[in-house]
Amino acid sequence: MARFPEQLKEAMEIGAMAKINKHTSDIRNIFVTGLGGSGIGGNFVIELVRKELKVPMTINKSYEIPAYIDASTLVIVSSYSGNTEETLTAFHLLKNSGSKVVCVSSGGKLIELAIECGFDYIKLPDNWPSPRACLGYSLVQQIFILNHLGLISDTLPKLVGTSYALLEAETEDIRDKAKLVAQMLVGKIPIIYTTDRMESVAVRFRQQINENSKMLCWHHVLPEMNHNELVGWREKRDEWAVVVFRNSDDYDRNVVRLDICKEIINNYAPTYIELFSKGNSLMERMMYFVHLGDWISVELAQLRNVNANEVLVIDFLKAELGKV
Repeated sequence: MARFPEQLKEAMEIGAMAKINKHTSDIRNIFVTGLGGSGIGGNFVIELVRKELKVPMTINKSYEIPAYIDASTLVIVSSYSGNTEETLTAFHLLKNSGSKVVCVSSGGKLIELAIECGFDYIKLPDNWPSPRACLGYSLVQQIFILNHLGLISDTLPKLVGTSYALLEAETEDIRDKAKLVAQMLVGKIPIIYTTDRMESVAVRFRQQINENSKMLCWHHVLPEMNHNELVGWREKRDEWAVVVFRNSDDYDRNVVRLDICKEIINNYAPTYIELFSKGNSLMERMMYFVHLGDWISVELAQLRNVNANEVLVIDFLKAELGKV
């Protein structure tokens, strides 16, 4: 977690040097396939490019691929290990589609297949302990792939650098804040809320609580949760702990909704934590929340006396799948 700002800086250097060949056809849609820590980068990029990208972009977390993939599709295949079962299966289904394929990985079977098929690829450093520790690499490479292909301007790649600078400046404050929040979450079930433009932040935090802190939790976004989940707040439970990611520039009607929801939910949840971002752009604010949320999950793991790196149940699942 401590190296995340450094990772952003290194990822920017890797992305700037990446050799991505132009596609023979016009790109009319973008398809990113990847799971877990390797796939979450696509969620962030979709939200970051929403106001600039002129073609639709989707993220796939499945073995299968949609029928629309063809010569007009840019496909980004993301697997840090290069051996993710679902991602490799999807790769084999799309490799003859005529689409523009770019693979992002530290090695493994995916890089071997990319070389074999003549596809562009970006090789990541292979000295990181897990895919969830490599969000900066996958996220930033996808930004640079879009930039190299002329699908987005130079603005977002430059904001990776300002995000790095922000996190470097805020490191001490982030660590202190993470310790306080973690103490409030011990023995609780976290319920995470934010607005729809930052769902990737909530997903990332939920996944880090799951893997690092070894806890269950859930998330939802506004305004959608106002049309369903809000009705479920009927019972007071001591273990509920609501964590809300907020920004100074949230859409004005969502600000009103968040304030009303706070009043309602406080009748049922004894712990209600509002976290406000820092930064001057969506990219900076997202990265601030990622770094803060990651540290909260690690501090929470320490308070619960669990190993943040251990994922034995996933190892067991993979071993059992390997028998079939």
